[in-house]
Amino acid sequence: MQTTLAAQYQGTPEGLEAQDILRQCVHCGFCTATCPTYQLLGDELDGPRGRIYLIKQVLEGATPGPNTQLHLDRCLTCRNCETTCPSGVQYGRLLDIGRHLVDQQVPRPAAQRAARTLLQEALPRSWLFKPAMKAGQWLRPVLPAALRGKVARPAPAGQWPRSSHARKMLLLDGCVQPSMAPNINAATARVLDALGVELVVAPKAGCCGAIRYHLNDQQGGLDDMRRNIDAWWPLVEAGAEAIVMTSSGCGATVKDYGHLLRHDAAYADKAARISALTKDVSEVLCGFQDALAQRADRERAHKVAYHPPCTLQHGQKIRGKVEELLRAVGVDVRLCADSHLCCGSSGTYSLSQPELSGQLRDRKLAALHATGAERIVSANVGCQSHLQAGTDRPVEHWIELLDRLLR
Repeated sequence: MQTTLAAQYQGTPEGLEAQDILRQCVHCGFCTATCPTYQLLGDELDGPRGRIYLIKQVLEGATPGPNTQLHLDRCLTCRNCETTCPSGVQYGRLLDIGRHLVDQQVPRPAAQRAARTLLQEALPRSWLFKPAMKAGQWLRPVLPAALRGKVARPAPAGQWPRSSHARKMLLLDGCVQPSMAPNINAATARVLDALGVELVVAPKAGCCGAIRYHLNDQQGGLDDMRRNIDAWWPLVEAGAEAIVMTSSGCGATVKDYGHLLRHDAAYADKAARISALTKDVSEVLCGFQDALAQRADRERAHKVAYHPPCTLQHGQKIRGKVEELLRAVGVDVRLCADSHLCCGSSGTYSLSQPELSGQLRDRKLAALHATGAERIVSANVGCQSHLQAGTDRPVEHWIELLDRLLR
């Protein structure tokens, strides 16, 4: 796609990166076939190819308006289009650039600005989010249905193993997960403890940076990333084997630290090292598959429907590992029809685009229910919470199921 950058973007890091990405696009339109919002709305501008044209126009000097902003906002950033694209267009990175440039030129309405600021400031800070979630859980029975669906049911935090092992890995605790689903990380620690690996949480590590970065507070998101690197670095130097991610959304972001901080002289090398060490928990456990198969109580295994999050299958390009691990311990794993499509959660998308998000969730749940499984598992707390709000069937992280089978 030939692009002539406007003068203000020539020679800038954003302009040069966007130009390289745009030149990979051959207008084929394969991406529209797997775009969830295009399937719902049928509008070319609500598909990847149309959004690429909008971003190209801005880079060439066109003045964007509210409609440009709306079409970019409606994108889930599921990156299904990247999996489909035969030319390898890095659409997710281009979208971040496009949203940033458009927001600089198109003021948002006051209510929208306030809502986005609240999300940017509250969600990444666990000391704010945790009491807010507890209050919501206490009031949950009397909350309106739409709000009740955003409040996770209270869940016990499982016991953290106390034993020490020579092999150590780091674990990102995250910002919202400890309040919404506190057993996920504890279950991960117990599973790895049984395999002779100790998980260590760095106290000063927090939000991975995705929330602020994707809400267009890119500097705030980069600051979150730098803080995590500072928190992890002494433990990395001490010999930590990996940085384990139990939320695929966080994993996709941390694996991109090296790229996002490549121009920061003080952090570029460290960020690249952190990204190289980052592993989804499924990647880590694949090395222990035989041991897991021997330890599991197969009589307690049952049929489950697995929803692979977009951040795992499209963002991190990890496919089949979770299914392989669960089948190795005797679980009958079912993938639903169109398992490549997004459930509609997508970080804060379910809050900013509730109608589209709800439609996608209903489609996904109908497909998951059609598998005949009475339990749903996923690999991302956002997907879990979003799906659970629309079904009475239990939805949990797959590591929690594995943890039970090992006990």
